Amino acid sequence: MQHLLILGAGRSASSLIQYWCDHAAALEVFVTVADPQVELAIAKTQGCLHTKALSFELENQEETRALVAANDLVISMLPAHLHVQVAMYCLALGKNLLTASYASAEIKALHEVAKAKGILIMMECGLDPGIDHMSAMKVIHELKAKNAAITSFKSYCGGLVAPESDSNPWHYKFSWNPRNVILAGQGTAQYLENNTLKYIPYPQLFLRTTPFELPGLGNFEGYANRDSLSYISLYGLESCQTFVRGTLRGAGYCEAWAQLVKLGLTDDSFSIDISKGMTCKQLVQAFLPASNAEGTLQSQLANYLTIEETSEPMQKLLWLNLLSDTPLELPNASPAQHLQHLLEQKWKLEAADKDMIVMVHAFEYSLQGVSKKLVSRLQIIGDDQVYTAMAKTVGLPLAIVSKMILAGQIKQKGVVLPITEDIYIPVLEELAILGIRFIENESLIN
Repeated sequence: MQHLLILGAGRSASSLIQYWCDHAAALEVFVTVADPQVELAIAKTQGCLHTKALSFELENQEETRALVAANDLVISMLPAHLHVQVAMYCLALGKNLLTASYASAEIKALHEVAKAKGILIMMECGLDPGIDHMSAMKVIHELKAKNAAITSFKSYCGGLVAPESDSNPWHYKFSWNPRNVILAGQGTAQYLENNTLKYIPYPQLFLRTTPFELPGLGNFEGYANRDSLSYISLYGLESCQTFVRGTLRGAGYCEAWAQLVKLGLTDDSFSIDISKGMTCKQLVQAFLPASNAEGTLQSQLANYLTIEETSEPMQKLLWLNLLSDTPLELPNASPAQHLQHLLEQKWKLEAADKDMIVMVHAFEYSLQGVSKKLVSRLQIIGDDQVYTAMAKTVGLPLAIVSKMILAGQIKQKGVVLPITEDIYIPVLEELAILGIRFIENESLIN
């Protein structure tokens, strides 16, 4: 019997754990789910055969080493910055590692060592990154097999709220790690447009968006991801004139979020001492210049942000209770952490709520002198607050790939992404059986 270790039982791990609860006995795999909040692991493995739940702290080196040593494959659902620590244990103990996170520079630096030791570190096997790579590469390889010349590739993905649960002016609720949402886009976005390199600094990112009208779903907007350029050669699209990967949000979200960026509330670089007490209103006041002290706080804020008091962005800010006397609760926390704490209450996915995943790939290509556009679209609605669309689309690719690794079906070693046919074809085929499938539409470009 083989042994699988899942580190982390949070929001995105629900469907991954359920998949293994359903298949562990038949596949003769024993699954251990470990989390610092052991009650999460217990709740998600309750009644499952061939599974156990454990309390786990990565800082406990002896415990972590013993846990990794006892298993054949580790899936890390921990925060992305902790993957390197897990990878070092896997390298030392000769164990394969699988995650849904981007391959950081630190992880990429382990490629040759892992390859020499015959260890697989499979990264970017979730939704975005993950399903986006696999579904895009399927189309790219199919078009290239026809000798088509791909001239433009645009890919956007969003974890959104389902239309029936869209009950706030931001058209957004948390279905994954809130901290990642608060810190999204920090850095400089870079992509290719009409053979020209484009850069968008963080303060401008949410003001330079692309509108989307999706049939049956309504209006959305997309902002560019931090780094699209590194994926051009990875996808084999060096001759592409336009290449951009981005994130989808509901219409109006980005302009309002840009005001929070401008105000400074997404800053995670310093801590605020609230030992003498501070309210949301006082936090906002602290970021306004002294020269802007005339009129009501609302008018001062509007003047500083150069928006109208009655504008939609201002109404969204007011809905967050930013100008209220609500006390801040986190000691020595950054502005971003205070904002996150506030939003976790306002953007909470309630028990009856459902989330939604939307992914869109738009290809433009020429074939035998004819220019065409191919749009590949995925839309998934979650079941409930636990088995969300996010949990499905992050967890199920991981589950399928982990099954393949344990079965010896993936021969590559080192730091690997799921961009080859031997990986993405079986994964996409099983995802389609599980209800995660793309719809493609093709049209002529006039």
